[in-house]
Amino acid sequence: MNQLHPGESLSAWLDTHDMPTFDPLKNNINVDVCVVGGGIAGLTTAYLLMKEGKSVCVLEAFELGSGQTGRTTAHASAVLGTRYFDLEMYHSEEGTRLIAQSHTAALDRIEQIVNKEKIDCHLERLSGYLFQGDNAEPDTLMREHTAARRAGLIYAKMLDNAPLTQFKTGPCLSFPRQLQLHPLKYIAGLAKCIVDGDGKIFTHSPAVEFHNRDFAAVKTQSGAIVTCSSLVVATNTPVNDVFAIHTKQAPYRTYAIGFHIIKDSVAKGLYWDTDDPYHYIRTESYNDKYDLLIVGGEDHKTGQEAHPENCHQRLEDWARSRFPTIVDLAYRWSGQVMEPVDGIGFLGHNPLDRDNVFVITGDAGNGITHSTIGAMIVTDQIAQRENPWEDLYNPSRISLLSTANYVRENLNVAGQYGKWLSFSPKPDIEDLRLNEGRIFRDGMAMVAVYKNQAGVAHYMSAACPHLGGVVSWNNAEKSWDCPCHGSRFDCYGKVLEGPALQDLKPLDSSEFVEPDFIPLEKQYPRITDVPII
Repeated sequence: MNQLHPGESLSAWLDTHDMPTFDPLKNNINVDVCVVGGGIAGLTTAYLLMKEGKSVCVLEAFELGSGQTGRTTAHASAVLGTRYFDLEMYHSEEGTRLIAQSHTAALDRIEQIVNKEKIDCHLERLSGYLFQGDNAEPDTLMREHTAARRAGLIYAKMLDNAPLTQFKTGPCLSFPRQLQLHPLKYIAGLAKCIVDGDGKIFTHSPAVEFHNRDFAAVKTQSGAIVTCSSLVVATNTPVNDVFAIHTKQAPYRTYAIGFHIIKDSVAKGLYWDTDDPYHYIRTESYNDKYDLLIVGGEDHKTGQEAHPENCHQRLEDWARSRFPTIVDLAYRWSGQVMEPVDGIGFLGHNPLDRDNVFVITGDAGNGITHSTIGAMIVTDQIAQRENPWEDLYNPSRISLLSTANYVRENLNVAGQYGKWLSFSPKPDIEDLRLNEGRIFRDGMAMVAVYKNQAGVAHYMSAACPHLGGVVSWNNAEKSWDCPCHGSRFDCYGKVLEGPALQDLKPLDSSEFVEPDFIPLEKQYPRITDVPII
């Protein structure tokens, strides 16, 4: 069984494949390229660069695939979460042709790697179907059909109904030769190839400091340092930046559930509706008797949903009303996607850094293809080759036509700092339920308290170490989520994902609990800060 953080939900992928394990980085090393992030973006980049003859190492904070790669629904498609008619507005007709071309090329590259390396990851080519949602504009499909064909997806065609016999979708757009796979089996195959090619992989090696001179350097929590000619940060959201990218994309939580269904009762395919937030559907073979029906959706801004656990229930209700062959509920999980203001990823040279630092971020719900495109662009840039898509995905780009989105998202972030002015009284610890967290005010400070299964209260600062946003309790994942830029921490305050690099600051429990409680510092010694290079 793959390791999980306390309270973390278990996805179908994490439950059905044990990932290879690696040791933490203990000694200083030097390589051509250091890749930070052990998901599909990082491992694809390391694989491609290793094939270029570069010496590479991968640093992963926890286990391979433990981030968003293990929490995707694994739709790999040139059909994007942002409609092509909207992408035309932001990037022009020529830009959308490059977008469609790049995502199609990413599908081909994945298939080529799987075939060349003989990776058993359940890869299948199959059609995707976009159907009208209950609350979408009635002309959405027709507009998307026209825009998709202008973008070069000339095989997109209108059908009267998607091939789902259990409910009638009505008119839909069909897109042939999309792709699905088991994401963890795929990246496990990439990891084997990297190691076989003398690449190095280190897990439980979180990067805590970044330095960029004529060479780059990364310091891990243990104090070990990697020096390199090029640095690639592929951590869903860049952990090496304070502002540069974070103002141009927003974090969203997304939810998924998996049902056992009668085998072959749902036609294979990728299915999406046009609602906002939209729903997405696929199947995965489970055993001789059942398939797994995977349904995703109910997205919302990270840290801005009071009851995220209800998102799973709404998703379950939506699915059960449409699929009568559901036998039982097998999995509930959630993930995090980064939504760029203009709908496509930030892939390539990192803004405000020297030319040897690169980022892969902004998946916009299409993480598998965006990650692969990013790996292809970064590999070409490090190899000093031109890439036809690098200007399109340039992380330094400014899209004037997406200014309204930019302003709206950043006003939303600014509004979250108002929590520092809110009145949040200290909860009665006796009334706080087991395995639950709460935020309260103590003078000028905001405090987060978590009551574990044993009834012991753990106190920590509620201020996100990134830029000081007040975190919110996520009862679905038992985590603390920052509503500003999406940093997340487990129930005890240990950082799960950036942009924060430090844990929530532990607080002396004697200030907040009754005298008969054992002070927190006597139960759990503090981890000392890592010295600066």
